[in-house]
Amino acid sequence: MSELPTQARAVIIGGGVIGCSVAYHLAKLGWSDVVLLERKQLTCGTTWHAAGLIGQLRATSNMTQLAKYSAELYATLEAETGVATGFRQNGSLSVALTAERLEELKRGASMAKTFGLEVEVLTPEEVQAKYPLLNLEGATGGVFLPKDGQADPANIAHALAKGARQKGVRIFEQTKVTAITQDKGRVTGVETDKGTIAADYVVNCAGMWGREVGLMAGVAVPLQACEHFYIVTEDIPELPRNLPVLRVPDECAYYKEDAGKILLGAFEPKAKPWGLDGIPEDFCFDQLPEDFDHFAPILEAAVARLPILETAGIHTFFNGPESFTPDDRYILGEAPELKNFYVAAGFNSVGIQSAGGAGKALAEWMEGGSPPFDLWDVDIRRLQPFQNNKSYLAARAEESLGLLYADHFPYRQFATARGIRTSPLHERLAAHGACFGETAGWERANWFLPPEARAPGEKGGEKAEYRYSWGRQNWFDHAAAEHRAVREGVGLFDMTSFAKIRVAGRDAEAVLQKICANDIAVEPGRIVYTQWLNARGGIEADLTVTRLGETEFLVVTGAAVGRRDLAWLQRHIPEDAHCVATEVTAGEAVLCVMGPKARDLLQPLTPSRLDNESFPFGTAQVIEIGLAQARAHRVSYVGELGWELYVPADTARHVFDVLMEAGQEIGPQGSPRLCGMHVLDSCRIEKAFRHFGHDISDEDHVLEAGLGFAVKAEKPAGRYGDFLGRDAVLRKQEEGLTRRLVQFRLQDPEPLLYHNEPIWRDGRIAGHLTSGAYGHHLGAAIGLGYVKCEAGESAAELLASAYEIEVAGERFEAEASLKPMYDPKGERVRG
Repeated sequence: MSELPTQARAVIIGGGVIGCSVAYHLAKLGWSDVVLLERKQLTCGTTWHAAGLIGQLRATSNMTQLAKYSAELYATLEAETGVATGFRQNGSLSVALTAERLEELKRGASMAKTFGLEVEVLTPEEVQAKYPLLNLEGATGGVFLPKDGQADPANIAHALAKGARQKGVRIFEQTKVTAITQDKGRVTGVETDKGTIAADYVVNCAGMWGREVGLMAGVAVPLQACEHFYIVTEDIPELPRNLPVLRVPDECAYYKEDAGKILLGAFEPKAKPWGLDGIPEDFCFDQLPEDFDHFAPILEAAVARLPILETAGIHTFFNGPESFTPDDRYILGEAPELKNFYVAAGFNSVGIQSAGGAGKALAEWMEGGSPPFDLWDVDIRRLQPFQNNKSYLAARAEESLGLLYADHFPYRQFATARGIRTSPLHERLAAHGACFGETAGWERANWFLPPEARAPGEKGGEKAEYRYSWGRQNWFDHAAAEHRAVREGVGLFDMTSFAKIRVAGRDAEAVLQKICANDIAVEPGRIVYTQWLNARGGIEADLTVTRLGETEFLVVTGAAVGRRDLAWLQRHIPEDAHCVATEVTAGEAVLCVMGPKARDLLQPLTPSRLDNESFPFGTAQVIEIGLAQARAHRVSYVGELGWELYVPADTARHVFDVLMEAGQEIGPQGSPRLCGMHVLDSCRIEKAFRHFGHDISDEDHVLEAGLGFAVKAEKPAGRYGDFLGRDAVLRKQEEGLTRRLVQFRLQDPEPLLYHNEPIWRDGRIAGHLTSGAYGHHLGAAIGLGYVKCEAGESAAELLASAYEIEVAGERFEAEASLKPMYDPKGERVRG
């Protein structure tokens, strides 16, 4: 082994398939000074015992493209490196045993079309033809993806490692990282048991050790190892050698034929977290103790499903650790806590199929300094610091492993590790029948069970809890009533979970003028809706900035993106600027009073005048309400007259009580109806308001997203130059749009839309929905989605086409609009 260098451009920690892929792809980009460190031996943690399933269909288009790239890469690695990967595209077959599961598979098959994947929806008889050994009892159908397959995980890693070495990467085994060094918020290198390496970049690819490596750097990397079980049979002479990978998710099982044997693995509903007291120091190619009782229910169902197993002997009962994250999505990107410290870890048992694409994407991220395309689905900035708590991770991991094969119903909520971040109004909302969901750890009322449904009858009252389905769920009618209250009367939302960032200092205005595409050089009390753009004109953030004073501003953004937006802001404050950004979310509760009767409810409660002249739309004032004070922001995300009341957390319950009591006094028309997040979403989608992470992302150009009205390209350059993304805006104005965000309404009121449904334009797929919900006022499901167009194509030409939306394989006619179908002139918010 060569001597450990004292300096490198990049140090990668971890010699599993992920670390080897990052090394390989950095080398392909020309990074010649890369070092990979492995504590024991390559692949000795999880990679060596992975099942090696190569699936391509993921939850989003970009995740699918990365998985497709992995399969394409593995098909070529042997020719490049001489290392056999065992890769073969024998396809994958998923079988449904219920009508709901079949609906899920069919919706996934429709989604696959928009992502460019070959896919077949099968009847039970066609399933039998693909897998003759299968017992079809209870089967309702299936989906087949012919380009999926399987491979040898360890050999893939070794092939990537060899390819990296051939391009100059130095790999050191038996070298343990003991510390990560940093200075002034930037990583500077690593210390090992063999010496110190100074480095410009450090990449944490440490797998199930990823959390502990992150702690060395002061970075939260929330993941937890769990026991993962499979068996391998003895040889089965009559077993066909061309069987596809089989998944029967309703029985938590997957099957892989390999060299005349069957590998049967499981994602059981309640998993077993492992290594809670730390992973043994000498762990290397180790197995965990058998737990046959834990695996027995899976095996029993499998023998019934695949009768050939009944007479097959078990050659290997395997139990090995794999790492899982709190939301079953892997962790990728630059840590918000430490510049140039990158993470690729927590792959939730899909590390082999993800490694090629994830390694490529992270290498390009490091090369360019920002994500090469929309990676928000797996971006480390989506995770919260509290999620690194070991007790939290252990509790959530019991559930998250099993959810990989659970029904992926819309609006499904995690059941474990709940109740961590709560609004001061939480108990009040619970007493009023709230059914809570969770976002970024916040408990938020998603819908309310009305008093008449909670009232005990002969069979007792209903409970405010989900009964999941792909159709109209049990809360649908309750949400419809909440929706009508917002459109016709007044609704009250608890939006305390809004992420709030105070930006202060004598240079605060100049800094925000550099970051914001809109003009925030406004007088105190004005609210500015704006985007933060990257160099491509893509949307990094979508938020409001309220000027509180000459040197102080409040940034308000979504709960899920608060950490992302704070990190973006802090990274773009110049070192010499007198400006500080501080997260202040928990300090204020937010009560949103929305609807045409909002003024009727609020005016009697405050001496401040709330008429349009005294309190215009887009402004904020401090008002008295009850015995307390609130900063009232006149803005709306539901498209109605309304105010967001920012109330100190210690007086929030008082203000809530005042609002509820006042409503009782003035009668039903002025009474606030408590409303949840599902109605916030259904109202905003009727108004065609965009949602970050669905309709807009860092990959979506602000003009193609239809948000040019919030971009002030003509604003003068400030102290720190033109605003970020201005050049990309001007280029797009010259070149013309190649796609546009369009709103759709189904002509048939029955189907439901969620997201990723294909958009058909004149008989061809032209895009897919980015979000969907039921428009209770408009009377049908509403969706937003990008449609490809020719540069220079007029709005009239775009809308002259015939549009259909595909739902679970069936196409439905849809009305298309570039203007909001609800209140297109925006008159109601200014009413």
